[in-house]
Amino acid sequence: MINIDGSFLIQIINFLLLIWILNTVLYKPIQSILQKRKETVDKLSSGIKRFEDDTAKHDTAYHTGIRDARAEGMKEKEAIVETAREEERAIIDKINAKAQAELAQVKEKIANEANAVRQDLEKEVEGFADAIGQKILGREVS
Repeated sequence: MINIDGSFLIQIINFLLLIWILNTVLYKPIQSILQKRKETVDKLSSGIKRFEDDTAKHDTAYHTGIRDARAEGMKEKEAIVETAREEERAIIDKINAKAQAELAQVKEKIANEANAVRQDLEKEVEGFADAIGQKILGREVS
């Protein structure tokens, strides 16, 4: 059984004194360090969260900028291609017009030469007719 005497009272005082000393020397400084550590971690966590938010905003802005730049580039490319097509059509039309003009000149030249040859042949038709008649008849026709 437990005897309650003066040593029990000394043990209780010793226990309370030990708790007070440990609380003053050990527990309060550790709690203070843990509190400072928690505050530091909270500050760092909020900083990390802020940086993540900023990064997300910048990332979104970057991708939006890239998308807009690509769209603008495609518009400019289409405009340049359309301009090139118009220039190509103009050049082809110019070449076709020039070719048609040259073709008309060549046809006219051929027609003139054909008329000149026809006139020359018509002048010589009687001579050819006489020569053919002589060959067919085997004698000279006068």
